[in-house]
Amino acid sequence: MSFEIRSKDLLGRIGLLRTRHGTLETPLLLPVVNPNSQIIQAKELRNTFGFDALITNSYLAWRRFRHEEKVPAIHELLDFDGVIETDSGAYQILQYGDVEVKPKEIIRFQEKIGSDMAVILDVPTGHEVSEKRAKWTVDETLRRADEALQSITRNDILWVGPVQGGSFQNLVAYSAREMAKRDFSIYALGSPTPIMQQYKFDVLVDMIMAAKMNLPPHKPLHLFGAGHPVMFALAVALGCDIFDSASYALFARNGRYMTVQGTAKFEELEYLPCNCPSCHNKTPEDIRKLIHADQEKFLAAHNLHVCHNELQTIKQAIVDGRLWELVEVRAKSHPALQSGFERMFNYSEELEKETPVTKRKGPFIFDLNSLKRPEVIRHQENLLSRYVAPTRAKTIILIPESDLEPFRADPTQPGRLRRIEQRNDMHICAYGLVFGIVPQELLDVYPLSQTEGSISAVTGAVSYVQERIVQYLRNFSYKSCIIIVKEPWQLKIACSIQTKFKRRMKVRIFEAKRLDQKLVAQVLRTVGPRKGHVRIS
Repeated sequence: MSFEIRSKDLLGRIGLLRTRHGTLETPLLLPVVNPNSQIIQAKELRNTFGFDALITNSYLAWRRFRHEEKVPAIHELLDFDGVIETDSGAYQILQYGDVEVKPKEIIRFQEKIGSDMAVILDVPTGHEVSEKRAKWTVDETLRRADEALQSITRNDILWVGPVQGGSFQNLVAYSAREMAKRDFSIYALGSPTPIMQQYKFDVLVDMIMAAKMNLPPHKPLHLFGAGHPVMFALAVALGCDIFDSASYALFARNGRYMTVQGTAKFEELEYLPCNCPSCHNKTPEDIRKLIHADQEKFLAAHNLHVCHNELQTIKQAIVDGRLWELVEVRAKSHPALQSGFERMFNYSEELEKETPVTKRKGPFIFDLNSLKRPEVIRHQENLLSRYVAPTRAKTIILIPESDLEPFRADPTQPGRLRRIEQRNDMHICAYGLVFGIVPQELLDVYPLSQTEGSISAVTGAVSYVQERIVQYLRNFSYKSCIIIVKEPWQLKIACSIQTKFKRRMKVRIFEAKRLDQKLVAQVLRTVGPRKGHVRIS
């Protein structure tokens, strides 16, 4: 097994997972195929829908062929020439409490039928169980993992080590740490389905991160039972590489039409908000004229197309460095998903570590939530821990970024700040609503001048900027500070800073309509001991 990471953004990555039946690109969805009944034939999944891999239940196949002398290979049974992962019957344990097959027996069976990827027979924690019961499922799954590793004879199969613990973060973390000591090719987070069905995306975020932070980063993470496109971007941003689900078929059976904004009842649709191959040039009325079986197949096909398209969208977002924006947009689809997005902020440190320093495109800043993204946090942390201010600078000049950046880019207005720039005892910095404070010499460093923002001067944003400026000024030993203001929110910040630092440094405020030579001259004349607030008409 090898897993090569091609591109990263946040904790999401595009990877190449090599198997016996070909190389898979992650993130990927494994559609669940019932070996005994297929609403869409397995070979169609690859030839028509673009899925190079699927997952099926080896326990169901075992029940069907356990008394047969000759058992067909799983690829022959499903008529599928791509990659096949087999589950072991754990879903049936979750649903019915037990299965007839033994853990070693299902391992031998999966080796016999030639699975490409295979899951050991773990014990799912499920939902709404006691912590004692949850701990037992973790310990029993670890015991079975040890037993499985001693029983496995085929090393050309990628074996999956499940992590359990349910909604108990401490148990998920413990399970992940212990499972990481066992050499599985892939790790998987179990028991998330009830959490997702109840739209508890904030709990799901904590579960995923409890596992992710304790598993080897160089191996794929499989999120069992995740199959709705509305949450793919969030899960990928948290580091999930593989998904599997029968939701495309189950939703179709219940007359449900998937979109990246949520699920619609097909009977209520007056239009098809999609142009996938299944929906192209069709109307809901066209589909309602079909017999029920064909309606169900139409919905299943559409649902597959939507899932596949969303994964392609996510991959392009990773390449472009726009995964945060995609998650932010998808989070607006449902309040519960927004809650999950905001819970992600608790893991800013982990997200920042894996986010590239430079990207193809600059970030978009939409609102206060955008200020939690890694690029913004990284700038502030680096400014306080790695940046060294000019050693001779005794006075810092804070200029609104709207004045400083256009001036620097406008060749028709040279020299406005040259008289200040030539003095080594004065240091020019920009301040604004996104990055707080930016030294002039760093303005061209990514992403400081490549960012586009539409954030307004609401109370939270103003407080954010003020806090950043205060942290910066406390970190360096300027003797005086001059703040140029044009708007009311800037004056509010300036007055607050003047109050906070009145015993430490001289803070002078210049309220002006524009940055010009007259203002520069006034600033230079007042660099001395003069205090107060100067208004320039």
